[in-house]
Amino acid sequence: MRSDAVKTGTAQAPHRSLFNALGFTEEERKRPMIGIVSSYNEIVPGHMNLDKIVEAVKMGVAMAGGMPVVFPAIAVCDGIAMGHVGMKYSLVTRDLIADSTECMALAHGFDGLVCVPNCDKNVPGLLMAAARLNIPTIFVSGGPMLAGHVKGQKRSLSSMFEAVGSVAAGTMTLEELAEFEEKVCPTCGSCSGMYTANSMNCLTEAIGMGLKGNGTIPAVYSERIRLAKHAGMKIMELVEKDIKPRDIMTKDAFLNALTVDMALGCSTNSMLHLPAIAKEAGVELNLDIANELSAKTPNLCHLAPAGPTYIEDLNEAGGVYAVMKELTRKNLLHLDCMTVNGTSIGENIKDCENLNPQVIRPVENPYSQTGGIAILRGNLAPDSGVVKRSAVAPEMMVHEGPARVFDCEEDAIDAIKGGRIVAGDVVVIRYEGPKGGPGMREMLNPTSAIAGMGLGSSVALITDGRFSGASRGASIGHVSPEAAVGGPIALVEEGDIIRINIPENRLDVLVSDEELERRRQNWKPREQELTGYLARYRRLVTSGNRGAVLELPGNQ
Repeated sequence: MRSDAVKTGTAQAPHRSLFNALGFTEEERKRPMIGIVSSYNEIVPGHMNLDKIVEAVKMGVAMAGGMPVVFPAIAVCDGIAMGHVGMKYSLVTRDLIADSTECMALAHGFDGLVCVPNCDKNVPGLLMAAARLNIPTIFVSGGPMLAGHVKGQKRSLSSMFEAVGSVAAGTMTLEELAEFEEKVCPTCGSCSGMYTANSMNCLTEAIGMGLKGNGTIPAVYSERIRLAKHAGMKIMELVEKDIKPRDIMTKDAFLNALTVDMALGCSTNSMLHLPAIAKEAGVELNLDIANELSAKTPNLCHLAPAGPTYIEDLNEAGGVYAVMKELTRKNLLHLDCMTVNGTSIGENIKDCENLNPQVIRPVENPYSQTGGIAILRGNLAPDSGVVKRSAVAPEMMVHEGPARVFDCEEDAIDAIKGGRIVAGDVVVIRYEGPKGGPGMREMLNPTSAIAGMGLGSSVALITDGRFSGASRGASIGHVSPEAAVGGPIALVEEGDIIRINIPENRLDVLVSDEELERRRQNWKPREQELTGYLARYRRLVTSGNRGAVLELPGNQ
């Protein structure tokens, strides 16, 4: 066992004395030592129930003959961090989580890991760590929040942010806003739409690193506790058979995840996280493949904010496996991929059914014949830009309008709420990329303000930052190269005409190459005074089209 290095032999007598200090018995020390990575804290609603999940995992590990040992991972609540300096510290935690988990796992000689994440950066951060460490690992998330109910309609956090915009537009009263505030987030769990946390938890299941229901069983269901116990038992089987993350997270498994991503209409953040996880697994995942898969993958789900259904509805309809079963009817998945079940994807889903064709549309009646996410390119985004196509109004799939240019999110929000943005405009928010932010802030506040002001079907937003999965509309993010390194988005001027053509995967500014070059000669990098982790992060981070991974200068 890997843990023999800290438990077995004469030289390990000092180590055993420390295990004695921890209260572990000799009988426990003879068992495989399983690290349980707990993201529990008291600031993230999606994590406040993880103590119960962790206890259930511990019980499962012990029942199956293992020695469970808990250690922590940090988490930032994107909703609470939204719209201020805190959002600079969201994406950057993904790498802190991966690095700290690597440190804990290797320093203490664990034989296997059970990762218990739930929200936006914990899931990809721990998947990155699992791929990097390559010791037997299984995931069990804390589960999604139930949808709220306001005036007989299901609502979620995106409804809350849009309500603020409606108040600014004068179409909602403060009393109505207060009712939303009380009711849209009724339980613990990751926010109830197909936002980033739920996207990544569902994709964990699709890629084979979580058991059936990992992405969709609501946080408050006792079924979630049973799932956690089964995950604790299953890790012992993975250790015995030495089934490791890289046996599961193969190139074909990532292609499966991207295909399910397109069918579900996941958050655009998946286009940051999947390449970063793949890199740790030794798999090259070029974003070009996303459009190839999108071209042949039907979009089967319109979960909030794209539509009126929620993760709880997806769960009742059969969950991620039911979506995958639909996709097999067009032979879109690699069914021989290994999973943490110790069986293949094909074996896992063979008996699954689509129990609600209103929630998971059959492949012959999709929302669209193409997937939920599109990669755009053009002279404004030579490397790439990303849009959640499934959440764009039909009339905005092709759009041309004047640029309204802002060098930070706050200035754009002031203009939107101040009524200075009008139908037809294209809001450009720059210097918010991985280096420019730094930290690549999410733009849920401006996209929600646009929707709340009634401009969601007439105004586009383009940024080198990124979007929450709760954003909807013609919101194009991850524009690369970013402004901070002199990308074309840095050269856009107020009033320039921008052309968006999502069906053709194009994003262009209608300015000649000669004029852009003239502007480039006059461009100067934007100076920022930075200290601490953000200063180090800015030096190391790569561009959004590469997953905003960290690399030493000179290797970028």
